[in-house]
Amino acid sequence: MTPRPAISVIGPGEAAARELWLAEEAGKLIAEGGAVLVCGGLGGVMEAACRGARRAGGVTVGILPGVSALDANPWVEIAIPTGLGEARNALVARAAGAVVAIGGGLGTLSEIALALKAGKRVFGVDTWRLEAAWPSGQSGAPVAPRYGRRAAPPEAAAPVACHSVEEAVSAALSAVAPTAGAGEL
Repeated sequence: MTPRPAISVIGPGEAAARELWLAEEAGKLIAEGGAVLVCGGLGGVMEAACRGARRAGGVTVGILPGVSALDANPWVEIAIPTGLGEARNALVARAAGAVVAIGGGLGTLSEIALALKAGKRVFGVDTWRLEAAWPSGQSGAPVAPRYGRRAAPPEAAAPVACHSVEEAVSAALSAVAPTAGAGEL
């Protein structure tokens, strides 16, 4: 049996109406693309993404900060309580082959950073942007993101700012298309 690719959707637990709409659409598109949706399992963007995926017949996994599966939003099919609190963000960031970020606060920023550190591709809609270092006088892809004065680790790539949720999910689906290893459930 071939494992199904997985995509994490990250964003705020308390989200604006636009973020909720974007997240639900992302979940639907991820399910229609045949990928498993992974998230933090709670409310806001996480719940909206799960709702979109489940309504489209998809599979949802919630990696929860607490110790009870009962804390999961009603659209989570597979709840994984961790008891790790916000440290569970590292699991959400690493559990899938790519990440779609929608909106977000500092928790979302931590997941973006953890995903980049793990070498995961991050595609964002209305979310954090990290300034990348560009070769002198050149345009095109960034060489390496810079944080303060030092270059980011070589495994990190700049997150891709997308103009629409369709663009973000399409890019994420391409990034997780049949490859072996982590990011498949």
